[in-house]
Amino acid sequence: MAIKVGDRLPEGKFGIMTKDGPGSLTTQELFGGKKVVFFSVPGAFTPTCSNSHLPGYVKHAAEIRAKGVDTIACMSVNDVFVMDAWGKDRGVGDKVLMLADGNGDYTKALDLALDASGFGMGHRSQRFSMVVQDGIVKELNVEAPREFKVSTAECVLGQL
Repeated sequence: MAIKVGDRLPEGKFGIMTKDGPGSLTTQELFGGKKVVFFSVPGAFTPTCSNSHLPGYVKHAAEIRAKGVDTIACMSVNDVFVMDAWGKDRGVGDKVLMLADGNGDYTKALDLALDASGFGMGHRSQRFSMVVQDGIVKELNVEAPREFKVSTAECVLGQL
């Protein structure tokens, strides 16, 4: 059953790029005792993800943080090298934490997987956003197929 508002997020870990190379971050480290805006995209460097979704969070990062958010995190079923390169390409800096879910394990744990093999992309994450307080989902916005409406930075800002 897919994650829903009021649920505690499952335990897991993400790949992150550190100054020393690839590393990892646990869900406890990311969400424990913090307010986090967590969003996921089907793929780094894909058109909507690169031109609209991620840039919206970069653009509105200060406004989102001003609402008491500790971390803004972007997840994709891509490897840590791709997520790092994508963040650099999009000028993310320290505004958005780039999280790799390389094998899609966390996406599967959330039950928010997307079979994009018809497009040659394999299994990915659905496009979504959520507001998480100390590991508990407070807001959840899952996009309908081929939509980009409810998971935007602007929508999340209205929920904070």
